[in-house]
Amino acid sequence: MDGTVHVLYVHFGTGLTEERYPRLLELLADITPVVQALPPDAALADVRGALRYFGRTAPELAELVRVRALAHYAVHCTVGAAANPLLARMAAQAGPPGEVRAVPGDAAAVTAFLHPKPVAALHGVGPATARALGAYGLDTVGRVATAPPATLQRILGAAPARRLRSRAHGEDPTPVLPSAPARSAAAEHRFGRDELDADRRRRALLTLTDDLGYRMRRDAQVARALTLTVRYADRSTTTRTRALPEPTAHTPALTALAYALHDALGLQRARVRALTLRAEDLTAADLASRQLSLDPREERARRAEAAADRARRRFGSAAAHPAGTLDDVA
Repeated sequence: MDGTVHVLYVHFGTGLTEERYPRLLELLADITPVVQALPPDAALADVRGALRYFGRTAPELAELVRVRALAHYAVHCTVGAAANPLLARMAAQAGPPGEVRAVPGDAAAVTAFLHPKPVAALHGVGPATARALGAYGLDTVGRVATAPPATLQRILGAAPARRLRSRAHGEDPTPVLPSAPARSAAAEHRFGRDELDADRRRRALLTLTDDLGYRMRRDAQVARALTLTVRYADRSTTTRTRALPEPTAHTPALTALAYALHDALGLQRARVRALTLRAEDLTAADLASRQLSLDPREERARRAEAAADRARRRFGSAAAHPAGTLDDVA
């Protein structure tokens, strides 16, 4: 593993808006051309080539990013600096927001940083995987790192066990790939308290898909995929993306996929702080093909949806929405 600290994980927090996000990516591009957008609120930057040019270390460049984001756009950001994206992300998430945190590149420092952390702190380890490992006493990264490979394989299977063991040792060969944010639209719901009720989370998802669907239909757009981001009480997140069967802005289709993404995470005991749903790869509706339906119920549903959209445009967004959203009054 290259021990040079050269990767920044930047999480944009308070003050971020959908309009400011591209400008913040441009701010990062003023320091390095190797910037990878991680919508809706983060980015990776490889500053290896900028270290000598600016005559600063990666943590010093991270502080420069933090100060410029605040000064130019009034956006508070948290930055992690490390030798690879995994460690940089974990450094950013390892403390209060609005700070710069770095993991030194030597093996001893990486071990000291990783081993005390709960296994759920590893990027890609969701609540279900954490519970499965915890049942065998593997509740910290250190215990996973020192567990026999055969034990991890019995619990998770061969390929997931190899990936987990590699991450537990702080290894991440993933390169930072320059990319611009894809055309997308997002909606977020923050719960007033840590939410344990799966039914209430599903109602929140219905509220989000109703909002996204209406906005896309209003703008004559359709989405090709959905991304669900779950933020937990400890500020960790899980993100999953899945393609839609066909490009659509139809709320029932969006809702069905959002429910499937949520249910696949197995969040029975998870304390959820917020849900973000993003419609990905937006395209003009008249350029997307749609399979003809022979089901009269679907056609009636689309006509009813169009009527509800007309009511919203005339009387406001609260004029019509599906039953079961969080907007319903009990």
